[in-house]
Amino acid sequence: MKFLKPLFVFLILNFGALGLGILFMGNGPTSDWYTSMSQAPWTPPNWVFGTAWTFIMLCFSFYMTFLYLKQPTNKVITLFIIQFVLNIAWNFVFFNQHLIAFGLATIIALTFIITVFLVTYFKLMKAYSFLILPYFVWICIATSLNLYILIHN
Repeated sequence: MKFLKPLFVFLILNFGALGLGILFMGNGPTSDWYTSMSQAPWTPPNWVFGTAWTFIMLCFSFYMTFLYLKQPTNKVITLFIIQFVLNIAWNFVFFNQHLIAFGLATIIALTFIITVFLVTYFKLMKAYSFLILPYFVWICIATSLNLYILIHN
């Protein structure tokens, strides 16, 4: 039970962030604005995004649960809250407001926070660090996609 309660909380928060991100982006990924832009050749098909984010948030929820149980500090919670806000904000900034450069700054900040989690807690988390790797890899890809759009549009 000690594990299930924080896991449940992180699942709700992480999937809630996905839901809010979808709500705030509106029809962004299918809008004329987005689909008419020059996109990176490595841009995955739209269906991959939902599948990837579902897997990422599932893994990240387990990661955060293990981390929180090992180190329930204000720093861990603060990093999580910053990640939460940046994750939601990028959808609004990029897709809803069409602010590509500000979107890039937002996603770079998010990439930095995920990197801080990975590096700072690697020794503490050991093998559990593999649970944040999908997030790290995906956010690096997403950052490269945002940068490509900024440069080529």
